[in-house]
Amino acid sequence: MLDDLLAGLWTPSARRRAYPLLVGVSGLQGSGKSTLARQLREHARGLGIACEALSLDDFYLGRRARRQLARTIHPLLTTRGVPGTHELPLLESTLAALARASPASPARLPRFDKGRDTRLPPSRWRRVTQAPRLVLLEGWCVGIPPQSAAALRRPCNRLERDEDPDGRWRRWVDARLSGDYAALWRRLDRLLVLQAPSFACARRWRARVERALHARGASRAMDEPALARFFMHYERLSRHALATLPARAEVCAELDGQRAVRAIRARPGSSE
Repeated sequence: MLDDLLAGLWTPSARRRAYPLLVGVSGLQGSGKSTLARQLREHARGLGIACEALSLDDFYLGRRARRQLARTIHPLLTTRGVPGTHELPLLESTLAALARASPASPARLPRFDKGRDTRLPPSRWRRVTQAPRLVLLEGWCVGIPPQSAAALRRPCNRLERDEDPDGRWRRWVDARLSGDYAALWRRLDRLLVLQAPSFACARRWRARVERALHARGASRAMDEPALARFFMHYERLSRHALATLPARAEVCAELDGQRAVRAIRARPGSSE
């Protein structure tokens, strides 16, 4: 499978582009995108391709910055996850640093501590001393386009109905997708999508993760009511991703209910 996926991304035309090649790896929560990005990184390295993997999660704004957004924009922005809750200038500077990384000028890769809900200090960031030929950027919302004004009018769940009745939060998030995030997506040379069977399936996958965290005694594990509320923040764009990303991706890996890949589809012409 890894050979097939990498072949769809590291194509002859891709190899002729200026390095590093930037590949988005997108998939709903619990779909296995972080694991896949790590596996692809190691597989590429085994083939002699210098590769690094970044997670969009490591560029979240910390709780203090999100509280400021909650005060000035909308209270729902306290919860990290949606577009507008990432520090995109830091991501841009990290990509630039990777492109010129050397022993004399190493790039530093940020790390976000979800347990403490803040980014680790730079002294704990990993150093990269070789400019990669391939960079994987994984995240649940990577590549998602903005929605239409008509789609934003109607609440998609009770969180939006009760806490965003005028649509201010969802319009603000969509405006971020139309702006800085769209500019970032345009930088992607390739997009790989892990396509879940449904939003409900992704919800079950995330619930399994939380149960595993709870069994290990993790303090940040969410119970069912907390998870239900948390997931409603993601529902609108998750459903939008399911409907729109396969057509935008160079490579789409279709998953079954157990997260196994049942088919890999490459967009016509993407392997040239």
